[in-house]
Amino acid sequence: MRNASMEEQWLSSHLSGGNQTYLDEMYEAYLQDPNSVPEQWRTIFDKLPSVSEEVTTDTPHKPVRDHYLLMGKSPKLATDTLAPSLVTEHERKQVRVHQLATAYRLRGHQRSDLDPLGLKKQSSVPDLDPKYHGLSMADMETIYQCANLYIGRQEAPLKDIIGAMEQTYCGSVGAEFTHIVNTSERRWIELRMESVRSNPEFSVDARKHILERLCAGEGIEKYLGSKYPGTKRFGLEGGEALIPLMDELIQRSGSYGAKEVVIGMAHRGRLNMLVNILGKNPADLFDEFEGKSFLTEGSGDVKYHQGFSSNVMTSGGEIHLALAFNPSHLEIAAPVVEGSVRARQDRRKDSDGSLVIPVNIHGDAAFAGQGVVMETLQMSQTRGYGTGGTIHIIINNQVGFTTSKQDDARSTEHPTDVAKMVQAPIFHVNGDDPEAVVFATQLAVDYRQQFKRDVVIDLVCYRRRGHNEADEPAMTQPLMYKSIRKHKTTFELYSEKLKQSGVVSQDEIKQLVDKYRESLASGEHVANALVKEPNSSLFVDWKPYLNQPVNDDFDTSFDLKRLQELAHIINTPQESFPLQRQVNKIMEDRGKMAKGALPINWGFAETLAYATIIDQGLPVRITGQDVGRGTFVHRHAVWHNQNDGSSFVPLANISEDQASFEIYDSFLSEEAVLAFEYGYATTMPNALVIWEAQFGDFANGAQVVIDQFITSGEGKWGRLCGLTMLLPHGYEGQGPEHSSARLERYLQLCAEYNIQVCMPTTPAQVYHMLRRQIVRNLRKPLVVMSPKSLLRHKDAVSTLEELADGRFQTVLDDPSADENKVTRVVVCSGKVYYDLKDKIQKEGVDNVAVIRVEQLYPFPEDRLFEVMSRYKKIDDVIWCQEEPMNQGAWYSSQHHVRYVVNRINPNLYLRYAGREASASPAAGYMSLHLEQLEKFLNDAILNIQ
Repeated sequence: MRNASMEEQWLSSHLSGGNQTYLDEMYEAYLQDPNSVPEQWRTIFDKLPSVSEEVTTDTPHKPVRDHYLLMGKSPKLATDTLAPSLVTEHERKQVRVHQLATAYRLRGHQRSDLDPLGLKKQSSVPDLDPKYHGLSMADMETIYQCANLYIGRQEAPLKDIIGAMEQTYCGSVGAEFTHIVNTSERRWIELRMESVRSNPEFSVDARKHILERLCAGEGIEKYLGSKYPGTKRFGLEGGEALIPLMDELIQRSGSYGAKEVVIGMAHRGRLNMLVNILGKNPADLFDEFEGKSFLTEGSGDVKYHQGFSSNVMTSGGEIHLALAFNPSHLEIAAPVVEGSVRARQDRRKDSDGSLVIPVNIHGDAAFAGQGVVMETLQMSQTRGYGTGGTIHIIINNQVGFTTSKQDDARSTEHPTDVAKMVQAPIFHVNGDDPEAVVFATQLAVDYRQQFKRDVVIDLVCYRRRGHNEADEPAMTQPLMYKSIRKHKTTFELYSEKLKQSGVVSQDEIKQLVDKYRESLASGEHVANALVKEPNSSLFVDWKPYLNQPVNDDFDTSFDLKRLQELAHIINTPQESFPLQRQVNKIMEDRGKMAKGALPINWGFAETLAYATIIDQGLPVRITGQDVGRGTFVHRHAVWHNQNDGSSFVPLANISEDQASFEIYDSFLSEEAVLAFEYGYATTMPNALVIWEAQFGDFANGAQVVIDQFITSGEGKWGRLCGLTMLLPHGYEGQGPEHSSARLERYLQLCAEYNIQVCMPTTPAQVYHMLRRQIVRNLRKPLVVMSPKSLLRHKDAVSTLEELADGRFQTVLDDPSADENKVTRVVVCSGKVYYDLKDKIQKEGVDNVAVIRVEQLYPFPEDRLFEVMSRYKKIDDVIWCQEEPMNQGAWYSSQHHVRYVVNRINPNLYLRYAGREASASPAAGYMSLHLEQLEKFLNDAILNIQ
């Protein structure tokens, strides 16, 4: 159980018996008018459980729980019970009043005052005209029932009802929530907004705090603009309200007892966030502007892509903030954040997502335009990828680079409309009304914590400068920027408002500005509540994995007796759990394999690798399309009861104290899912994290993740990652889209020991490869060209002893070659080895040895030299591959092989045998496939070209 927050301790001290009457009176006052109670009490009452939550003796603040009995309980109108002939005109109009109020809830956002520039033309909303509902000016003083509205009265004149709804839904906050099907969620939003007219009264201290945060948001931009004019920084000018928004979000999340907030965002406002929210030292930022590097190795990245982490103090205790690194591919960081959050939640055993909160900050054009946004939203409530709801913040500049015309930017009214697909409530808010921004933030945090679902804050603002500070925006948006040049900043507007209301004086405003600028100039931290000596338990310990040598030859042996015990446990179904006929046969065969009666096949070896890893206390997580069964029906890690449809995961039920084993069939996505698993792997270093493509070439749909994160994340940001990608690969005549995992692309990306690329050809090899990936402390992404037909090939088998006593071999020698007869060596990788051996056997050739390179990067030159040196009579060396010449490993690996060949004999020449260069990955007809195969096998084995 988590420790009580400071807020809860304060509340408990006021809940003693003597204070009960006072508390009841306070709560009754809150129900009538939330603004009538002090802000600290209102904050607590706001967080009370919704009607959807069951009240138990453990429910927090139980003495004040009756308010949710009001929710969703509208009184029956007369028309519900009376015959039509008995319905009076007043009762008919009562129904129309209800319809008008409903229209405000549904369409009020279309008439809200959201655009700070006042440029957006509002469309006509006839539903909000009383005449549309048969109501006239004559009805304005008439009293109508309004108990179904949360405005503090049971009945009121029509003009007051309209006024309340107009204030609530057509002011600085425009809400979209009627698309939510859950009644209690809709009622919760109605209650929270209508009870304060979407305009809660903030205390003097709260207003001063908002002003100070706005000052910080504007101050850093002005300072950088004067010190580094024309330098790119993708400033927040025009959207400075993001700073009080994030400050409130973090503090309110902390008051709920949250321990971590993970943030993803692109360029706009990132430097501002780093300094004012996460507490990056301004002096370090200035050094980066002046071109200084803090890297000891790697290539680095521009300053507005950098991540950061820190701890701040909240009323609920210390909270860890992490800003994810981000490339220029905008929204791609969002699913990475979700994966990192899920890993942190798993580590904390935070099953409902209360302790770790994901926050994704988007641009309006990107949120509407990038497909990965839809994919990320779609994963939000799934078993394998849910994180208890994400708070999405849109920095709505109303222009994407140079595109501001809505007809060009999107096909929807708002850039946020895609979020409706997961029934996320959307709170549009005018960025020039910072108090409304803070209120929307409170709503969003409370909603997320209550309902554990996604929620969106659409911060409607503007971009004071161009896309970057060197850009002239008036070239493409002349009218918008004519208006912007005349428009006062949010800080100036709010300062005037507080000065007119007597909250602050002009001298206090000047002192605020001067103090912040002096802090920047002196290099002081300017983030609020920054913890200088953070609690180390909130961090992931990466020390054991840093600066590890790349040791390919690693001991991955495992006790034979325990291996057989594990095999029995995971392959013996109970009689009460009937399996499908073929699956039952597979389990019977695996039982024989464990006893040594049958050779071990691929699926069994892979499953045993997971069993041994879990048995050693290391978690395993596998996701991808159809991974439970396996696309090619080889894995069967999830069993399905043929009588009742229930499922059982043997690897998750080895013992009570085992490490976790999670396997999820993903929804039909590659990009978001692979990004999620990358984020997970970078946050959970002690787990084997695997993503499997249904077919290897489907990874094409996630190329951004591969290019921008997996292969370059360590070089750019120093981010270690042990993610494993299983990419089915092999030419079996299945056509261009189901043959090649595009091996050449991964090899082209290899440098500086950034990733590993393997092409195992035996069950023992995949077993030891998977074990090596997690048992050694080296954390590098592993890309595996995994098989299809080899899953059942009669020769692609291993023995139990090879699993127990062996290790991963980067190069495999030809076990049947006679070194005294061999004059030709064929070097290859993958399935083609078995085609070559079949050809040798068919032709009765005894002078050819086929050597397999099982690890293509880092390329094992020394091991290949060691194996090849055994053959003293070589006069011909061939690289053979089944991929076309311009694809596969030939272009990326030939220099490594040539180096080895030249060490053996400088007079030898490395030849190529394989398919000719092709624009398509593979032939589309089986006859052509077989013709090509026969041709290059003849070339490789018989030297017939």
